[in-house]
Amino acid sequence: MKRILIAAALAVACAGAHAAAPIAKIGAMLAKPDQLCGTFSQTKTLAGMKKPLASSGRFCVVAGKGVLWRTLKPFPNTLRLKRDEIVHLQGERVAMRLDASQEPTVRMINGVLFSLLAGDLGQLDTLFEVDGSATNDSWKVSLKARNAALARAVGAISLDGGAYVRTIHMAEESGDRTDITFSDIKTGAGAMLPEEAALL
Repeated sequence: MKRILIAAALAVACAGAHAAAPIAKIGAMLAKPDQLCGTFSQTKTLAGMKKPLASSGRFCVVAGKGVLWRTLKPFPNTLRLKRDEIVHLQGERVAMRLDASQEPTVRMINGVLFSLLAGDLGQLDTLFEVDGSATNDSWKVSLKARNAALARAVGAISLDGGAYVRTIHMAEESGDRTDITFSDIKTGAGAMLPEEAALL
């Protein structure tokens, strides 16, 4: 469960964040809203299983505040990410809380998360080997973790997009694979639903 939460934390960060190389061109292409929400569809293929696990829901990224990842189907649950903690909610009940003071990996992952949100690409380059390309209206980036613990948590990541990230693919060392597609992106004060604002 920890690996799933941490991988989701990094994945959703990329949805509203600066990607990397070539940094200048991709940074200029990406929109930089203070608040961004949208929908996601996710499939997770587990090593040794033929049929992938599918889920869908909504996500919100609020600069300086955190990230909300709400799975609505097949079962509702919520992931709330802040600088020093990752909280997994089922309804209003806290099902799991990972605190940075008790789980050092949380601080590392959330450090990546918030550096992405702030556009601090220096830390990203420190933790990942970055490769990418950009055209006039689209870009692709691959991230390979330099740190063994981070590699175990998130594996190799590739993403592509234009003004916003469109897809993210994560390949874990175990052979598990996660594919996420983002859509229906909205920005500004009306992007977040009232119930989402209350959770974040």
